[in-house]
Amino acid sequence: MPEEIEIRLLLDAIYLRYHYDFRSYSPASLKRRLNAAKLQMNTETLSALQDKVLRDPQVFTRLLQFLTVGVSDMFRDPGFFRAFREQIVPELRTYPSIRAWIAGCSTGEELYSFAILLREEGLLERTTLYATDINPEALRKAEQGLYPIDRLQAFTENHRLSGSRCSLSEFYTAGYGFAAFDRTLRKNVVFSDHSLATDSVFAEVQLVSCRNVLIYFDRSLQDRALGLVKDSLCRRGFLGLGSKESLMFSTHAPSFRDYVASERWFQRC
Repeated sequence: MPEEIEIRLLLDAIYLRYHYDFRSYSPASLKRRLNAAKLQMNTETLSALQDKVLRDPQVFTRLLQFLTVGVSDMFRDPGFFRAFREQIVPELRTYPSIRAWIAGCSTGEELYSFAILLREEGLLERTTLYATDINPEALRKAEQGLYPIDRLQAFTENHRLSGSRCSLSEFYTAGYGFAAFDRTLRKNVVFSDHSLATDSVFAEVQLVSCRNVLIYFDRSLQDRALGLVKDSLCRRGFLGLGSKESLMFSTHAPSFRDYVASERWFQRC
């Protein structure tokens, strides 16, 4: 179909011009996001959008907001974080220092969830957190640590259900309609542009959180991403995936064992 050809040509153009590779993303998700971008950016066809993208980097920056995964909630799927707190933190305590990779961190909700939990458990000071995403604007927002105050009710309830014994309000100050999270939470955070589609391993870590990222990839890109995760994790390191994600069909599945299967926690063999 003409639209499918237009999508393929647009993705090729993005890769050749800006070195962002969306060619192995889920076709259904891409089609939906690109059509939304086409409407919002007042272009009649994807071919017209491609022409703008090739000639104006600012147009590509706008398009990137449509192509990358949007915001999440802090402590999203509280059972995931409760399992981390109760069953994985005791293992992490045995390490003199901890390195954790939050892959596809978007605007930082997942990052701050881990930072707060690690602070509560007395581990944040000896942890280096690598927060990566392909979207520079999302990384900028993550570094700011500012979230609209109307999102705090959901954040607070999720935090409570994660097994915390204190209030989320201890970690932020509110004003002018926003909550500003304590800057010490990101003292040991390295923010970096990194693509699971094109980049390589950059560190050995004990923990990887790669949640709700794989669902946007096709099977071959899922396998590539999981290969990076496998090569990044030390032996007996931990991998957390999203509630709808699995290792079941990956060629890398034999390198992992279920740790808390119900909450999508796995351990590197």
